[in-house]
Amino acid sequence: MSPTQQPDTVLSLRGVSKNFGAVAALTGIDLDVAAHQVVAVVGDNGAGKSTLVKILSGVHPPDSGTITFAGRVVDIPNPAAAHKLGIATVFQDLALCENLNVIQNLFLGQEIRPLRLNDVAMETRSWELLRQLSAKIPSVRVPVAALSGGQRQTVAIARSLLGDPKIIILDEPTAALGVAQTAEVLNLVERLRENGLGVIMISHNMADVKAVADKVAVLRLGRNNGVFDVGDVSAEDIIAAITGATDNAVSRRASRHQEGLPS
Repeated sequence: MSPTQQPDTVLSLRGVSKNFGAVAALTGIDLDVAAHQVVAVVGDNGAGKSTLVKILSGVHPPDSGTITFAGRVVDIPNPAAAHKLGIATVFQDLALCENLNVIQNLFLGQEIRPLRLNDVAMETRSWELLRQLSAKIPSVRVPVAALSGGQRQTVAIARSLLGDPKIIILDEPTAALGVAQTAEVLNLVERLRENGLGVIMISHNMADVKAVADKVAVLRLGRNNGVFDVGDVSAEDIIAAITGATDNAVSRRASRHQEGLPS
């Protein structure tokens, strides 16, 4: 265990790099995620967030570096390996079938069938998963097309819990949602943390990050550019780390304040 790693760290990346031809998508990435912890990964477009998600979900193998999960070094050669380890990913497009109901979406490809489909067992398990999230779904028999954006995100997150993961990756979970639906999804993130999971939340929204994250890991041009405790950092500081800005209105005002000059 590295000296900076927490004792309850579930997932740890050290020196992870990924190239696509001549393009270095990630270079020397370090990241730690512990149980009962939400780590927001932020960065501008092209910072490497999507590549990081795809490495952890088994879509792309890293070119170098190590991934440690539950105390042992692991390879994640494909999505099935990620799922078996205990890493679940909810991608931005959610991959839901709108014409199917909630139960059918939750169990698509993982149906309970000793001899034939066991509808009762699947409905019971569906409600168990939704209760874990304190979800506001009126019925598990309604088609997903009838649900709001926040409710669809709930179904996608509930489906990811089927394999009892230890880490859940949420890719822009509040993108394109209204205020009430965003609050609903952020409550889900808090439920996941309370239930003992480690959560990696990819986000562009600083208000969301400040609302639910414990730590913020900033990626810039495929490299680490700071890991911050949310309680100790302002949204302006995070944005400065994202953009690489050192000389901007925020930093100049802070400098004048320190020198006792009027801002």
